[in-house]
Amino acid sequence: LYIFFLYSQVLKAEYFSPWKGEQQMYKLDIGWPKTPEHFTGQTFCVAVDSLHGLVYVGQRGDNVPKVLVFSEEGYFLHSWNDTVEMPHGIFVWNTETGSSVWITDVGTGKYGHTVKQYSPLGKLMQVLGTPGNAGSSLIPLQFDQPADIFVDETGEIYVVDGDGGMNNRLLKLSDDYKEIWLTGTNGSGIGQFKIPHSVTVDAYGRVWVADRDNKRIQVFDKVTGEWLGSWNGCFSEDGPYSVRFTADYKYLIVAQMNINRLAILAAPPVGSIGDCAIVHSVQLADETKPHLVDVDMRSGAVYVAEIGAQQVQKYVPL
Repeated sequence: LYIFFLYSQVLKAEYFSPWKGEQQMYKLDIGWPKTPEHFTGQTFCVAVDSLHGLVYVGQRGDNVPKVLVFSEEGYFLHSWNDTVEMPHGIFVWNTETGSSVWITDVGTGKYGHTVKQYSPLGKLMQVLGTPGNAGSSLIPLQFDQPADIFVDETGEIYVVDGDGGMNNRLLKLSDDYKEIWLTGTNGSGIGQFKIPHSVTVDAYGRVWVADRDNKRIQVFDKVTGEWLGSWNGCFSEDGPYSVRFTADYKYLIVAQMNINRLAILAAPPVGSIGDCAIVHSVQLADETKPHLVDVDMRSGAVYVAEIGAQQVQKYVPL
């Protein structure tokens, strides 16, 4: 069954093209991972440690390891489980002295509603939020189902807080976890959110948020939190679930879970945000349900965490 599924994925990924004559940009790596049987739960998120050639996968389920670690070649290395309840988003932060893994936990038990930092081997280093307590947006570090996190090279942290909870906001924290700015309330107006689901930062000082249920991407100034623009035109069929830039920052990769698609959008240069333009798309097999993605900023490979298929797949640039 798995081989058949992979084969169908190869056919769809390589030969599907919404426009005739379109240049394919990515190819499915059918050899990744080497041992897919290690995926034993629902794979919600994936993060690449480009510096060390590692791929971290967050999965959910009863009696399954919550974090799996693979090499970029696809070999399973190890797993860990402590203090992770229901991983939603995951991010690897590299510094000159080492790396750490940040996880947003949307569980409702004693570890949930938190953003946590771990060592590469799974040792808990930092907890933001009050474990087990969903909080209101009145308190900056009181999360309610925090969806995703991005940490830039300075150690400043961006969190989108609201995978369906009472908070619908974008929060920027300093490297010592103090609030720098906070924006967003529940709604569909400028700067408001309905399930802010993923966040990333580009090379030009802009913060990009997948505003999932408003079916748009909103863009903010990294320094001030000021609203810069939004993209609505590309998401009439399904809202954006995940936002990550390619290694050269020329394109934005967006997962659309309900239509099983990766949309590749042209990123605007400095200046006007304008509206979006899809330059390419990868149609995944039915019921794959791509949830969150990450990009290897060294090789350019795109990893896709697929809830429906219960696997992570790797796409390599052609």
